[in-house]
Amino acid sequence: METQDPVDSTAAHGAPPGCDANHCLSLVEINLSVCPSSPLTRFFFSDPFLVCFLFLLQTVQTHNPHFLAVHCQEVGGKNYEASMSHVDSFIKELLSSDAMKDFSRARIYLDENYKSQEHFTVSAAHSPRDAKKFKKVVGKETCSETLESTPTLEKEKFPQDYFPECKWSRKGFIRTRWALADCAFDLVNIHLFHDASNLVAWEKSPSIYSGTRQKALGYVLDRITDQRYERLPYFIFGDFNFRLDSKQVIESLCSTAIMQTVRTDDTNEVDKLIFRETDNDRKVVLQLEKKLFSYVNQDIFRENNGTSLLEFDRELSVFKDRLHELEISFPPSYPYSEDCNLGKEYMNTRCPAWCDRILMSQSARDLFLKPENEEKSLVYDNIGPNVCMGDHKVLTGAVL
Repeated sequence: METQDPVDSTAAHGAPPGCDANHCLSLVEINLSVCPSSPLTRFFFSDPFLVCFLFLLQTVQTHNPHFLAVHCQEVGGKNYEASMSHVDSFIKELLSSDAMKDFSRARIYLDENYKSQEHFTVSAAHSPRDAKKFKKVVGKETCSETLESTPTLEKEKFPQDYFPECKWSRKGFIRTRWALADCAFDLVNIHLFHDASNLVAWEKSPSIYSGTRQKALGYVLDRITDQRYERLPYFIFGDFNFRLDSKQVIESLCSTAIMQTVRTDDTNEVDKLIFRETDNDRKVVLQLEKKLFSYVNQDIFRENNGTSLLEFDRELSVFKDRLHELEISFPPSYPYSEDCNLGKEYMNTRCPAWCDRILMSQSARDLFLKPENEEKSLVYDNIGPNVCMGDHKVLTGAVL
């Protein structure tokens, strides 16, 4: 099998007769962000987390994929300066684990050059600069630090003016290109910009942050479909940071409430918004601050997988002619509690949203959704719904 590899943890084994063969492909998306003050900082590279990560791989392996691709963001967590030193040993343990024993070949690409603000993205991947040549994958190998000079890698960081609120940003994308038997395709690991302030996101619909993500995603799509290389089917998965339309979802959740605006004494800027019921002793329904989203009933985001709120998930609609997605049937993937005992609870920091996604081009969709493949099962779900894995849930997509 001639192949090239994706991101952060990637492995392949077997040799399918083609992309429409049974048990062909599994894609996994993981944001490894961990707050420095969280107990998960110690937990992240300890045995319990390794067991949790291996449980993830074993879950994916129940689908018996011939090819497994794992895209990670924020490798090393938010406190990456202190945590990066542990990444290499973590990867070695992972590759030597029982969960990986059936994967005879693996390529891992880690962006560990955190001292370079110009290039650091806290992720990794693999793609040929000369797209007409493929390098056969043999054994298990990890590449890191100098990804910019790696000939089988395309990696870009977004220009600073895309998100001027940050003095510097780690957001960007990495592309990999693969050939499996007679089938070739691209994998793109992406990390888009977050909402810096709930109050700013509330100001208008769609929010200014939605516009920033739209610009960045459009840039990525233009880059991976330009004339430099042959155009191939592509899967793009990672942390898109897609958010619900804040203004409209809050108006829906607080439709019968009255709003109180609290301003700072010194600058008279809005400091918080408090939504109260008109009766019931004026009970607080929602309190909104820059980094606080405290809603009275979190169950609405979990009941029926939160699908009643999908009408406010609109950022992908701009790209409906370029990107496709399987039906969402899992709860919002962010922001989960980082308390190891509260794996199902959301933090009161942001409005829960489907930030982590697995998307594909029309041609990639056609690879698997052919008439002769109607009996195949397509999986698109989260993993470990009751397990604390940080503030993002792990997402998987598989063709069975």
